Amino acid sequence: MIELESLSISFGRGANRIDAVRGVSFAVAAGESFGLVGESGCGKSTILRAIAGLYRPSGGSIRLDGKPAGAARTKAQRRLAQMVFQDPYGSLNPTHTVDRILAEPLAIQGLGEVESRIPRALAEVGLGGEHRFRFPHQLSGGQRQRVAIARALIVEPRILLLDEPTSALDLSVQAEILNLLSRIRDSHGLTVLMVSHDLAVIAHMCSRIAVMFRGEIVETLAVEQLRRRAAGHAYTRSLLASSFETAIPAG
Repeated sequence: MIELESLSISFGRGANRIDAVRGVSFAVAAGESFGLVGESGCGKSTILRAIAGLYRPSGGSIRLDGKPAGAARTKAQRRLAQMVFQDPYGSLNPTHTVDRILAEPLAIQGLGEVESRIPRALAEVGLGGEHRFRFPHQLSGGQRQRVAIARALIVEPRILLLDEPTSALDLSVQAEILNLLSRIRDSHGLTVLMVSHDLAVIAHMCSRIAVMFRGEIVETLAVEQLRRRAAGHAYTRSLLASSFETAIPAG
């Protein structure tokens, strides 16, 4: 469902050029949950934004559902892959009600049945009709992130891109959102690509994990290998060593 071949992404020119992603290749099968883990600035969120069509690659290729996904995307390609951003405080327009936030992607995609789709999307993320005409500042952080998830789901994508979706939330809310995402993934049969610096979050959601360091993938592991700490690369071992014993669940 997702194929990256020698993907490179750079910003700036000449002496100011920054090579954020360098020659990254991986594939995610339909229905699989794949994780990218690494320290801040390693390029993992940049990859997600390129897949979503927000950044233009400087080299290599992206294919979604077997078709090239370049800078110019069709409506169908943009509908295919939807993204949930890290910060629910910044990803929702503060001047729009929840109703308008959810109606906008439907209008962009030319989808009808707005009056049935919006309540259904809210119910799916655990929100009721009383939240529909509130503004983001009238919601808690967890509720805002639920609205962001509903916005991604409302156009019925097949790929869900998750950029640290719980890191801006309180610990008690993080587990609720992770469980919600797991249920949604299973009920919709979604392909999930998730970025996180938190090994416990990645182990909870993903069956395979790619470890990134300085713009490159240094190792790819099955989650069972991660739990056994069966890492081959020194950087992966350092990540595991810096985690608490309880950080990565046993099952």
